[in-house]
Amino acid sequence: MYMSLKRLLIGKPLKTRELGEQRLNKSKALAILSSDALSSVAYGPEQVLIVLATIGFTAFWYSLPIALGILILLIALIFSYRQIIYAYPHGGGAYVVSKTNLGEKFGLIAGGSLLVDYILTVSVSVSAGTDAITSAFPALHQHNVAIACVLVIFITVLNLRGVTESATILSYPVYLFVLGLFIMIGVGLFNIATGHAPAHAHPPVGTYVSGVSLFLLLKAFTSGCSALTGVEAVSNAIPNFQEPAAKNAARTLMMMGLLLAILFSGITFLAYWYGISPRGEETVVSQIASDTFGRGTLYYFIQVTTAMILVLAANTGFSAFPLLAVNLATDKYLPRMFSIRGDRLGYSNGIIILSILSIILIVAFQGKTENLIPLYAVGVFIPFTLSQTGMILKWIREKPKGWKHRFLINLLGALITLLVVFILFTTKFTQVWPVLIFMPLIVLMFLRIKSHYDAVGDQLRIYESETSQPIKGNIVVVPVAGITKVVENSLAYAQSIGDEVIAIYVAFDRESERKMEEKWKKWKPELRLFTFVSQYRSLIRPMGRVIDLIEEKADKHNYQVTVLIPQFITKKSWHYILHNQSGVLLRTYLLYRKNVIVTTVPYLFKK
Repeated sequence: MYMSLKRLLIGKPLKTRELGEQRLNKSKALAILSSDALSSVAYGPEQVLIVLATIGFTAFWYSLPIALGILILLIALIFSYRQIIYAYPHGGGAYVVSKTNLGEKFGLIAGGSLLVDYILTVSVSVSAGTDAITSAFPALHQHNVAIACVLVIFITVLNLRGVTESATILSYPVYLFVLGLFIMIGVGLFNIATGHAPAHAHPPVGTYVSGVSLFLLLKAFTSGCSALTGVEAVSNAIPNFQEPAAKNAARTLMMMGLLLAILFSGITFLAYWYGISPRGEETVVSQIASDTFGRGTLYYFIQVTTAMILVLAANTGFSAFPLLAVNLATDKYLPRMFSIRGDRLGYSNGIIILSILSIILIVAFQGKTENLIPLYAVGVFIPFTLSQTGMILKWIREKPKGWKHRFLINLLGALITLLVVFILFTTKFTQVWPVLIFMPLIVLMFLRIKSHYDAVGDQLRIYESETSQPIKGNIVVVPVAGITKVVENSLAYAQSIGDEVIAIYVAFDRESERKMEEKWKKWKPELRLFTFVSQYRSLIRPMGRVIDLIEEKADKHNYQVTVLIPQFITKKSWHYILHNQSGVLLRTYLLYRKNVIVTTVPYLFKK
């Protein structure tokens, strides 16, 4: 049943040689990797206006120079990550850049920040999309959390089916969203040019506004920078691109940057020109669409595609999280299970873990993840800053041809992103302070995992100076519970592999011990049987003491001790609960003994 359900949901397993067919072309990659960045234009310009609204309507003209500043940062980031793609074509983005150029700890901070950011991407995006759905259907509002969890599971299943299949399905809503916004911006600009839009609904540029401070403008700038989340996803997902992977990834990144710049600046300008103020009950994009088209078909097309892309923005996390986890696992900072491909050649373990953590976050915050957005921004801009700084050091050290203009691009990006991080911590400390706690814990977890793998490697490594004494023989110990076919089968196998076979029987009273000894002499007189009476009805301790004595004897003569545990296998799995699992307990106990080999001999029941 499990396998049938798995095949129905995920599909048939793919052969390893089909991996090339699962790589993305530029059009699919653009849709699947840019959904987070493009969806942020639905709330990025609005975040700027929310901050400016604290001063008053006349301050809204500042949204234009703020948008210009955000576009400058976007250009710096796009060109920087383009350089990262060519410099580090195997993926990893900010993590690899920071680790290579700044050192291990900075790399782990960047990697940990991005992992957390991708978890937040999924939970915040799905929650925002759920809010859009329940706003259209108020009767569903009380089921927000359940709907959000179902949406996460739906996107998880799509990604488990394979990168190409999920990209094919999810690309349509993304391109419909982009098409809808282009139509809205184009019609809006046409109305302005032809005088069909109100010319005096907005404050003139340069209007004096009392109470405006540099601090407030910087706060508005950092709020608008939420539109830049997801820019780094392409550099993490280079292995998912068709060959030449780096070249295709770079072109996809440039196209994403161009689309993001046009949409962000277009929405910001229309919001300014129409004199739109942020409202709690209606988004800025909704107000622009309403003023541009009225409440007709195109208006609802914009609203539906916006809701869809807000949900599907989560797919950026599902695309980038597993690949970043692979890089960390390859470097031994995460469990190796993250580097294993699943049936459909995707990194299934990373996808499933991301899904589980996102659902936990949604349930914990009851689908109201607004307070996580500042953490979301910090999780992006810390890696932005570290990657820019890493590239600066790379150019200074290597000085390749034409390095100076690259150096200036990264220097500008590093200064701006560092400023954004500083402003986020100073203006929204009450919301972002958890990063000061969980980031050190995440880095500590990475280091502990690495320490474990290093210790394992050191213990498994064979050194030329070390020599081991050849084993001269094998003493096989067989715990027996009576005279049965299971025991007979186990003893036959023990005699085939052992130089000496010893059976051990633990009785709970003297009478049982006497009867067992009498039966044994008649049944297997050629094999030694040790019997013990356990006054406290314990099997493990007496068995352990006997094995200790046998082990001492074996060490003196350089013999190996093997404990062979008989175990019958019932025809139906539920039958196990009808039998004592003493063999399982004994095996678990003995597995931690240093010089004892534990072997299980199964005996299958036919009925």
